[in-house]
Amino acid sequence: MIKEYKNTAVKPEPKGFPWKQVVGLFLSLALTFLALWVALGLSLPVPITLTVIVGLAIIQALIQLFMFMHFTEGTDPSHQMMGIAFGLFVAFAMVAGTLWIMAFML
Repeated sequence: MIKEYKNTAVKPEPKGFPWKQVVGLFLSLALTFLALWVALGLSLPVPITLTVIVGLAIIQALIQLFMFMHFTEGTDPSHQMMGIAFGLFVAFAMVAGTLWIMAFML
């Protein structure tokens, strides 16, 4: 029986072991260690190493969106897109600000 939840956009998950989160955790750990192995264990040229690491980071971000952040749940897709756009803006601002500060500290 489905109950009405007026103040929430997401219906509560049934109680039980959180297999989805455990799988997401192990996938995230595996991708992190794979990126570490690519960076330290292989003798690839720097542009190829960076490309592989960025690709693994994108895959890991998608896994976290779907496994932990409930990207597919909710009632209004525009709210999800606004949240993702804001997250990308914050990430860009952090990286650009860090590079800008590092450029003028030398």
